[in-house]
Amino acid sequence: MNTTFTIDTPGPGLTEITRTVAAWLPPGDGLLTLFIRHTSASLLIQENADPEVQTDLRAWLHRLVPPTTDPSQSFLTHTYEGPDDMPGHIKAMLLPTSLSIPVIGGRMALGTWQGIYVVEHRDRPHRRQVVAQVLSPT
Repeated sequence: MNTTFTIDTPGPGLTEITRTVAAWLPPGDGLLTLFIRHTSASLLIQENADPEVQTDLRAWLHRLVPPTTDPSQSFLTHTYEGPDDMPGHIKAMLLPTSLSIPVIGGRMALGTWQGIYVVEHRDRPHRRQVVAQVLSPT
């Protein structure tokens, strides 16, 4: 069973998709695979209880890989799509673009404080596609 979710992101940061994915899941057991079809966005399982975690992660990623307008990034040459584009590709290289989550009894086996997020690395809103597939034991 598979589907593609279209996720509108508001710009840089984490957009939670846990409920969207959970509502789609079939009954039974299996393995859920999620894959984002973009090179400047990522997927992440992260705490969903305290929004400061998301704020801190975004700040850390920005500090780790600032835009190409930052003097420390003057060596980067791929700037055609803006100063956030190449840093977005680097961030997507550092974070996962796919996730595997066990499904037990039609529910994801996530921990108490875990949520699934699309991580937008670009400075403006984007429409992202996340492909989902559940493989059931035969």
